[in-house]
Amino acid sequence: MNWLLVGASTVAQEWIISAIRAINDEVTCIVSTDLVRAQNFARQQSIPNFSHDLKHALYSNKVDAVYISSTNSLHAEQAIIALKAQKHVMCEKPMALSITDAQQMIEQAKIHQVVLAVNYHLRNSAVIQKMRELIASDCIGEVQNIRFCHAVSLPKNLQNWRIDTPSEGGVILDITVHDIDTLRFLLDDEPISVSAMAQTGLISPNNVPETVMGTIEFTKGTLVSFYDSFTAQYFQTSIDIIGSKGNLQALNTLTQHSTGELHLNNDKGSQAIPIEHRNLYISSFQQFKNAIQDQGRPVATAYDGLRSLEIALAIQQAIENKMHISLTSGESLCF
Repeated sequence: MNWLLVGASTVAQEWIISAIRAINDEVTCIVSTDLVRAQNFARQQSIPNFSHDLKHALYSNKVDAVYISSTNSLHAEQAIIALKAQKHVMCEKPMALSITDAQQMIEQAKIHQVVLAVNYHLRNSAVIQKMRELIASDCIGEVQNIRFCHAVSLPKNLQNWRIDTPSEGGVILDITVHDIDTLRFLLDDEPISVSAMAQTGLISPNNVPETVMGTIEFTKGTLVSFYDSFTAQYFQTSIDIIGSKGNLQALNTLTQHSTGELHLNNDKGSQAIPIEHRNLYISSFQQFKNAIQDQGRPVATAYDGLRSLEIALAIQQAIENKMHISLTSGESLCF
């Protein structure tokens, strides 16, 4: 397949282009609102075409699929343009900034009979997939509580719009949406309530949330505490899952890299679980390609993207209104 990239982003440069090429597809065009940036990016990444006009690029190049990694506020508009052009779309999270926009994206994908997916790459982590397998096999019994720590030190080159523009969502729409999707995947369950508090002022000049702590309650009774941050120096991410017969501890797996370790603790002591790591992004794009060929479904569907957005917006509401928010499991919320 031939791919058009929307957004001359760091993630596209460091991870996506190589993943697309690894599955024997080609990147044929890059689109950025900044034409000079697009030109420089195309030259550096050996991409034959570049443009600042998405509609023109879609219709003047042989394009089968579009990957979107622009700023959050542009995702929905750009995705809808691509979907209306009957192109398959892989969109970075969050898929939109409102439920209405996300629903419109899903509707356009249905109308034009193309595949729409959201790039929740953590589902491909071999550690997280092993944890899901162990939970499903009743290895640790009924899951009671989870402590989810997804805190990082945001590099200077990635701070810009993520901490400057409140509407972009700060840490909540950058990291917490990943937590929500990963938790839904791990538990095969839906959140029913959330509460949270946020912190700002360390790196953001405009009171954009930099750190958030909160709780999520799931339908089957699991209670989750989560800690997400842009300002955690020298911190190692972790997931602790506490069950009625044992617990699982994952370290350094909430990352773009194929890394992490997993331990099972129960009445037999502590056991390291063998893990066979693989590239998370290659897995995402291979399954997306398979879905286009009617050979399965994407790693994270558009519905998964909608659900993670709904819960993230509920967390924003909980912070803003200083209140506990109840959700309707599996159904769209109205904001």
